[in-house]
Amino acid sequence: MNELLENASTIIDNVRTMFAYDPKAPMLFSSGLFWLLFIVFLPIYALLKGSRWKMTVFVICFSLYFYYKSSGLFFLMLIATSLIDWTLSHIIHKIEKKWARLFVMWLSILVSLSILGYFKYANFFLWNWNNMVEGNFQPLDIILPVGISFYTFQSISYVVDVYKRRIRPTKSWLDYLFFLSFFPALVAGPIVRADYFLPQIEANRRASYNDIWGGLWLVIVGIVKKALIADYIAQYNDLIFNNPELYTGVQTLMGVVGYTMQIYCDFSGYSDMAIGIALILGFRLGLNFDSPYQSRNLTEFWRRWHISLSSWLRDYVYIPLGGNRKGTVRTYVNNFLTMLIGGLWHGAAWKFVFWGAMHGVGLAVHKACKPVLEKIPDNFITIPIFWAVTFIYVSLLWVFFRAEDFESSVLIIQNIFTDFHWNQVPQFFDARPVWCIMMVALVIFHFVPQSWADSVQMAFIKMSWILKLIVFMIVVQLVIEFMSEEVAPFIYFQF
Repeated sequence: MNELLENASTIIDNVRTMFAYDPKAPMLFSSGLFWLLFIVFLPIYALLKGSRWKMTVFVICFSLYFYYKSSGLFFLMLIATSLIDWTLSHIIHKIEKKWARLFVMWLSILVSLSILGYFKYANFFLWNWNNMVEGNFQPLDIILPVGISFYTFQSISYVVDVYKRRIRPTKSWLDYLFFLSFFPALVAGPIVRADYFLPQIEANRRASYNDIWGGLWLVIVGIVKKALIADYIAQYNDLIFNNPELYTGVQTLMGVVGYTMQIYCDFSGYSDMAIGIALILGFRLGLNFDSPYQSRNLTEFWRRWHISLSSWLRDYVYIPLGGNRKGTVRTYVNNFLTMLIGGLWHGAAWKFVFWGAMHGVGLAVHKACKPVLEKIPDNFITIPIFWAVTFIYVSLLWVFFRAEDFESSVLIIQNIFTDFHWNQVPQFFDARPVWCIMMVALVIFHFVPQSWADSVQMAFIKMSWILKLIVFMIVVQLVIEFMSEEVAPFIYFQF
């Protein structure tokens, strides 16, 4: 009897540990615990869907628990942020005087940015101040809440849209909390706009047959991108970026190209899973990636890469700064400042500032050269050249995004241009055949027309459930076969 009680106590402790917050193991879309909980979540969600109020409360509770499993007690800060924004949005809506509405809007924005600034940038600014005054700086013990940048941007866009009369504030605080905490998009986007998402909450539309199975297909694609491809090729890429001084130019170049593909598969894979899960629930989040490495110039790249962020920066930073309405020079400056802010949004380090600044410079150069470039005809010679220039520029800037520091970034690029020997390329292919096959497959699939991808998705939707199960089991088996010792966090979790 005592042994039975001890076993029961052990099981209860293990279950409690599994469902409690563990900072070393945040809950991911690619983790088994999430899918276990989601399988339990779905039938309850379907039963409550008929009552919008019950569905809203249930999804909010699940979303807050999901965030608790990702960031611990910071879910309370998310609730507090939603209360402040929702209250101030109603004040803005009721005030008639423009200057007073503007004041309350900026009050809300400053509150949001202050919270973000403290958690994300306090140590960065203190470290730089310490260097200027040559003091003895001790970093503050600050834990960055997962996804704070994403929901802060959603919060700001909501308040600004209420101020500009684009939308009306939600009657219910629960509707706004649902919008801000919706778990598929909570910790790593896509950044969802209130004018796009709030009407979907009100409509409370049930997912169609195509939505459910199309969403599952996106989840499968996302798992393949993240857990199969990104995590596998990352094992080699990490070697290069962690110790760049140990590798030749060929090995370094492969690591840089590998990371270029890794960050795409990692982040677009997360977006696919988020969009797919939302679609299964009957909600649409919008496209976040559109084959960005097909781009033939930097402007096109930013229309295809992290679309929800680039469009947010355009609408809430670039256009308010004046956009292209204040003359040529001011347009270039506005582009530069917008990308500088975008770089700083990604991380509190000078390497991110430099990354954003150089993208701003690249966009300005492209706009300046556009009248000349438009006169050059598209043909089998010019198209590959424009594509190659864009891809090389983007890939080299990813070095600063990934490397440990600025000095390591310079060393990596220097290795490529000073220690590259073509005769080592076949040796690399012989040493890492699976890695190379994955990279070649990535390039090929990246250039597959969207109509082909849509046809494959529709074919999956029309399959019998047995064939769907077989496809899913094959993917699971491949992930198990190629996975590293543990599931790696998504790259954009740190933002």
